[in-house]
Amino acid sequence: MASFTGTLPNLPYEEYIYVQKGRRSGRMGDGMENTEVYGYVRVSTREQNEDRQRIALLKMGVPEKNIYMDKLSGKDFNRPQYQKLLKKLDSNAVLCVKSIDRLGRNYADLNEQWRVITKAKGADIVVIDMPLLDTRREKNLLGTLISDIVLALLSYVAENERMNIRQRQAEGIAAAKARGVKFGRPEMPYPDNFREVYSEWRKKKLTLMQAAEACGMPAGTFYEKARKIEKGNGTFPA
Repeated sequence: MASFTGTLPNLPYEEYIYVQKGRRSGRMGDGMENTEVYGYVRVSTREQNEDRQRIALLKMGVPEKNIYMDKLSGKDFNRPQYQKLLKKLDSNAVLCVKSIDRLGRNYADLNEQWRVITKAKGADIVVIDMPLLDTRREKNLLGTLISDIVLALLSYVAENERMNIRQRQAEGIAAAKARGVKFGRPEMPYPDNFREVYSEWRKKKLTLMQAAEACGMPAGTFYEKARKIEKGNGTFPA
């Protein structure tokens, strides 16, 4: 289990005491004293600092031993610690996350996981940054409907924004290519003996492997450069 240890970052004294009490007691307020409370933290491989999420969960009273963390993308739910956490949830459990995108980013998958947790397993979910996404409130048809609608709306907006970002990136790359900007590795220059070796290869006096070795490059690279010359009607680069 991925649980947190060590000291907390510098906090105001009152906040530090509050967190420490939650650490020791493992109890939560708001009518959750008799439930098993879990927390989930997710950071991408590019964002290594999980302190903000961890502190928020501790302030909610989530015991450190019940906090699971993945350092993976939120594009799907194939995350080892999340899968371990999922097996712990039942009708007497509450899952806390700081924000909905920490749970997941894919609209369809997120809605399916929400259904699994709240319907199939019967657990509650508390999204700290979004009080409307708290399934403990209004345990009736209206409360469930409100949570489901808010979740669907937030998930749709988040995924739509990601699609727009990808589209803008693709458009930016296309525009840069149109301006002649080169992407990827710089092309390997032609060696001084390429013309001579190429000519011998074309006359079948050398195999592809021999020609590539003579030019000090992989066979695939030699072949691609030879193809470019042939497409240019046998014109060698300057």
